[in-house]
Amino acid sequence: MGRTTVNSIGMELVRIPRGAFVMGSASGGDHDERPTRRVRIGRALWMGATEVTNAQYERFDPKHRALRGRRGLSKADDEPVAYVTWHDAVRFCQWLTKKEGRPYRLPTEAEWEYACRAGTTTKYHTGERLPKAHHRHQKADWHPHAVSLIVGATRANAWGLHEMHGGVEEWCADWYAPYETGEQVDPVGPAEGVFKVTRGGSHNTDPAHLRSANRLGTLPEDRHWLIGFRVVQAPPPQTKPSAPPAPKPWARDVTAGRFDWSSGPASDRPLFAEPVRYVRRPRRVSHVPMYPHNHCPSIAWCDNGDLLAIWFSTRHERGREMTILASRLRAAAKQWDWPSEFFKAPDRNMTGSSLLNDGAGRLLHLNGLEAAGCWANLALVMRTSTDCGATWSIPRLINAEHQPRNQVISGASVTKEGWLIQPCDAVHGGRGGTAIHVSRDGGKTWADPGAGTPKPDFQSSKEGATIAGIHAGVVQLKDGSLLAYGRGDNRLGSNDNIGQRMPVSRSRDMGKSWSYAASEFPPIDGGQRLVLMRLREGPLLLVSFTDSSRNLKKPTGMVMGDGSGKRSRCFGAFAALSFDEGGSWPVRRILATGGSARTLDGGAWTRKFTMDATHAEPKGYFAATQTPDGVIHLISSALHYRFNLAWLKCEQMGIAR
Repeated sequence: MGRTTVNSIGMELVRIPRGAFVMGSASGGDHDERPTRRVRIGRALWMGATEVTNAQYERFDPKHRALRGRRGLSKADDEPVAYVTWHDAVRFCQWLTKKEGRPYRLPTEAEWEYACRAGTTTKYHTGERLPKAHHRHQKADWHPHAVSLIVGATRANAWGLHEMHGGVEEWCADWYAPYETGEQVDPVGPAEGVFKVTRGGSHNTDPAHLRSANRLGTLPEDRHWLIGFRVVQAPPPQTKPSAPPAPKPWARDVTAGRFDWSSGPASDRPLFAEPVRYVRRPRRVSHVPMYPHNHCPSIAWCDNGDLLAIWFSTRHERGREMTILASRLRAAAKQWDWPSEFFKAPDRNMTGSSLLNDGAGRLLHLNGLEAAGCWANLALVMRTSTDCGATWSIPRLINAEHQPRNQVISGASVTKEGWLIQPCDAVHGGRGGTAIHVSRDGGKTWADPGAGTPKPDFQSSKEGATIAGIHAGVVQLKDGSLLAYGRGDNRLGSNDNIGQRMPVSRSRDMGKSWSYAASEFPPIDGGQRLVLMRLREGPLLLVSFTDSSRNLKKPTGMVMGDGSGKRSRCFGAFAALSFDEGGSWPVRRILATGGSARTLDGGAWTRKFTMDATHAEPKGYFAATQTPDGVIHLISSALHYRFNLAWLKCEQMGIAR
């Protein structure tokens, strides 16, 4: 063989010499590209000059032809195959190995970066910039733009490899994990993990994600229009796998056993505690990827008495850097732990999280998983824990299609039949509706009862039945029907006066269809999210805001109890109770206490605000859970509130706290 060879299915392979390079980025780039380390590739190997094409892959799997052209991409024989899982790529390599009588496999992450660089040390093998000739719509939009992806169309690197920057991302053999320090020879990553590495970036992606050192990845079962692969013809390295990553702080020293909830506050004694921050930014040097914008939380109680809160942290809500952080408030502790990373597919937007204690010894975590940035094309992921969140099951795609209707909203619940309900925004921004996903077998299988027939491009946000308004709270009523309140609206006509009222939706067929009306509550808008839940004692609880975020310069407020035994005009977050299944809401209390005015920081879009007897947090994304001792734990974008039913009912009884 010379420097190139062609196998029996027309695949050109180029020889990659053995050698050494510095892997990663010493400055710039992302935090997971460090520490840099010198890596030696101990033996020469052969690598596909291009990504595996549709024609080549379909020699192995002819049925794949039905997936060509989805989203208007990868239609031709000589375009890279897409919509393949990591397992599909491995099976192709096994088939090719048997057919050729030579070992084929996916490259390791180190082999991929070494081959991509081809002796260069710059951001791209072309230098510090990627020439326009290599661009395939290198811009992130809500939905991908159709563009030609014909392989071999761009100039190869010094070793003869085409489209190492862009085209489609390429599966690698490794499980994703932090880099180890020190010089290494043929590293292969850890023996197990959650996400498989992809490299090279893709079309419809910002150029920064196409750099030689950039790391991406997703669940090995994931498939979409951005990922394909190229092969290596060589025996696999015999290197010992790296050590597994150390447990994150939220998973360390988690107490086993069940907590004695009877030691909590007396249920007949009013409780409202001054809010405290649960989103704490470490002041010391930290390797936690905590960004300026921390938002969109969820919270659950644990059987051991702890509380677990999660939220996204990002620079921009449409950013691929977005990660899910977690913090734990340990039983009897007064301060939340420092945050640490909870769930993150590298270089994927992770919009939307939900935590739920199902009351049967399990914590459930559901999350969105984007194909790229933005949050228009999310898959729906679920995992469980039976040890109070110390360890979690392997994440599972419960709705694998990257599409609308999968943007997770905190507020999962269990029906009286034992079914699980998870609300999800059905649109990718602004006004619209909320869908629900329902599991009747404890989370093994899920269905979207309101889903219509999606269009071929999966870009329609109006297919299927939805609750009126995004970020909806959903609760089952005693007669089995569903009640929901939402933010904004795309269902009610102008005659319903929806511009002045929050929409309320009802379903008598478990989400297959919904009816709509204007509620008695004011609408909410950007930077605001409500809570709707059933308390253990029976009443329904709604937590919302007296004024839309659009109206905060001239708020109108709401007359309600102010905790002093009288009714006053109050402004900001309030709680309301219904004792007749949402027919009326006679109890309404401002979520604040008396005393002198003080300044609090609500984080995210809320920022600093003043709290006193008649003024509460004006914005924030609420999430809530009620522990078995009756305490309602409400979190906003940064603050943790604690109160109970007795405190709320003080207003009904005219009792001053």
